[in-house]
Amino acid sequence: MLVLRSALTRALASRTLAPQVCSSFATGPRQYDGTFYEFRTYYLKPSKMNEFLENFKKNAHLRTAHSELVGYWSVEFGGRMNKVFHIWKYDNFAHRTEVRKALAKDKEWQEQFLIPNLALIDKQESEITYLVPWCKIEKPPKEVHVLWWNESADSRAAGRHKSHEDPRVVAAVRESVNYLVSQQNMLLIPTSFSPLK
Repeated sequence: MLVLRSALTRALASRTLAPQVCSSFATGPRQYDGTFYEFRTYYLKPSKMNEFLENFKKNAHLRTAHSELVGYWSVEFGGRMNKVFHIWKYDNFAHRTEVRKALAKDKEWQEQFLIPNLALIDKQESEITYLVPWCKIEKPPKEVHVLWWNESADSRAAGRHKSHEDPRVVAAVRESVNYLVSQQNMLLIPTSFSPLK
């Protein structure tokens, strides 16, 4: 289980395009940091969730041949149900553009995954995010964890209460709040093919 709290840097408002694709683009000083992470959320038709996940599991190697998958989860709670959340790592915007072009030309990816699954997706959101300066992504020693190393929703609540009394956490929040534009919490269940559990 992963509880995701995303702190996003964004400058342009989301645009909605048919079939409801939303994307936030990060601009400003953070864009020069190079490495960024694309948070993708697919809202699926309820009866098609398992079919979608099985199809990705079978074809994940086709997509990961183009860029690094950090993690892939189904959403337990935190907004609308029947959605999957995945994170992709890019070196910079040019790298992402190269990957998107390569995927558009990859007939195997298009025919085996993309085309069959388009009808299963109601909506797609994509957000560009950067790590806050004092944070790094690591694989934890246990599979069951959350971004803040909690083992359950209850331990997360207790940890958040305790962290508000820790001067180090308060100082880190003060430093990173300059980068915060929005915040969202989700409880995520890792898929069997997710690198980060």
